[in-house]
Amino acid sequence: MNTSDLFNFLKPKNELENQGDAVDNRPYIPDELWVKCPVCKTPVLSADLNENYKVCPKCGYHFRIAARQRIEWTVDEGSFEEFDKEMISENIIDFPDYSRKLKNARLNSGENESVITGLAKIGGYPVVLAVMNSQFMMGSMGTVTGEKVTRAFEYATEHRLPVVVFTVSGGARMQEGILSLMQMAKTSGAVKLHSDAGLLYITVLTDPTTGGVTASFAMEGDIILSEPRALIGFAGPRVIEQTIRQKLPKDFQTAEFLLEKGFVDAVVPRAEMKETLAKILRLHSNKINTEEGEKDECI
Repeated sequence: MNTSDLFNFLKPKNELENQGDAVDNRPYIPDELWVKCPVCKTPVLSADLNENYKVCPKCGYHFRIAARQRIEWTVDEGSFEEFDKEMISENIIDFPDYSRKLKNARLNSGENESVITGLAKIGGYPVVLAVMNSQFMMGSMGTVTGEKVTRAFEYATEHRLPVVVFTVSGGARMQEGILSLMQMAKTSGAVKLHSDAGLLYITVLTDPTTGGVTASFAMEGDIILSEPRALIGFAGPRVIEQTIRQKLPKDFQTAEFLLEKGFVDAVVPRAEMKETLAKILRLHSNKINTEEGEKDECI
């Protein structure tokens, strides 16, 4: 026996001991309980973010939200009646892999199309509502999107109702070719007939509103509102810079930039949007006499 072993009083290492020595004592917070703001990088509890209309309490960044959530926060409770819910897009020109993308878009968003339309009340005033959905192929406009928006305006014209449209879109849907581009003219025609009837049309531009939607019904409202810092334009800033070979101004194509240039009438925080829309509807409402008595009509 080695002499040194006689004076070695250390116990043999027990694998079951000291298992907690390397444990991280920091509190564990599941990922789904908090969200990091992409602008200021501040972590915000998901519950607090929802209570604040999905707006960062530190920097005011407006997170993108689903169309159903926007409807819930905008219209009077229980007043929304959806139009054309079962309409779905199809691969009408046999574009490669488009059928799979449509299926995934429906599964991921829980919606059949990139816009939801219907009848609702805001502050007690009846309106026809159209809300685009960034969660369905970034709100791109295909034939069904254009058809649903057109039908919404036609219904509003027939029933002499104002229209409120929330836009969010990457533009016309390339997978449907020229048929998607045709929706720009079709929706604009429906907007013109609604306008010729002397009726009110309010658009609310949200991030991002670009491409063919911007070049058609998004910018044709009688009153154009926008959420803060929304990207609004036809082509993206990088495309424009590469085309004109010039550096664009700071904050180019933001809602605040367009407000300064007169393309947007007001930039309204999400928490104030319902109240603002109700106020506009009230200001544009006239009392008219009918056979049934008096009723409000928004013009």
